Amino acid sequence: MSTYFFTDTTALTVRTLRHITRSLDTIITTVLTPVALMLMFVYVFGGAISTGTKYINFMLPGILLITIASGISYTAFRLFMDLKSGILERFQSMPIARSGLLWAHVVTSMVANLIALVIVVGVALLMGFRSSAGVQAWLAVTGILLLSTLALTWLAVIPGLTAGSVESAGAFAYPLIFLPFVSSAFVPTQTMPGPVRWFAEHQPVTSIVNTIRALFAQQPVGNDIWTALAWCVGVLVAAYLLAMVAYRRKSA
Repeated sequence: MSTYFFTDTTALTVRTLRHITRSLDTIITTVLTPVALMLMFVYVFGGAISTGTKYINFMLPGILLITIASGISYTAFRLFMDLKSGILERFQSMPIARSGLLWAHVVTSMVANLIALVIVVGVALLMGFRSSAGVQAWLAVTGILLLSTLALTWLAVIPGLTAGSVESAGAFAYPLIFLPFVSSAFVPTQTMPGPVRWFAEHQPVTSIVNTIRALFAQQPVGNDIWTALAWCVGVLVAAYLLAMVAYRRKSA
């Protein structure tokens, strides 16, 4: 059955993408939260925060990560609803790749989040965001965001498989949405008190945000890029392994 993995996954991905096109409110909701935060921080708090650069340029990387965190909650929700509908049992009786269902939800999450990220960047441009980054820097930013999305999507698969209710399936994303607020995303970490500053400087969001911010500004990324990649790859590997264990138990 593994011979048909790509064909099966493609067919199942088309199915889940159709669900999104029939309920565009999921993408609208995913975009609404980060755009609202961006408007509030730029036009309400931005003038009071000193960052040495235009504030929309400073805080956009953090908003992009919040966009991803908002989007993956729907991945957990859609997977949970699929399992509750009994589709897993039906697929088990068919000659298809068993992991195709999970990968279909992962690919759908990548597509939906990419659309949401493009919309948020478009709104940021309307609000005055400007970048001197070249094509290579933009490709690097895109790669980091896609890798972050992939890692967090596999993390979302775990509650999608194990949650006891639809509310808890999506609620796991709330800490991920709030994590950028205790990082370098919205204010320089130098302004934070000791223990909070230590946490902010050593959590994954800060290294990812600093890397994207440096790429946008055509500045040296330093060691932040390696720290960011290490966090993304580490979360991806751990989440994938845990998700596959949970899936085998669910389908046993």
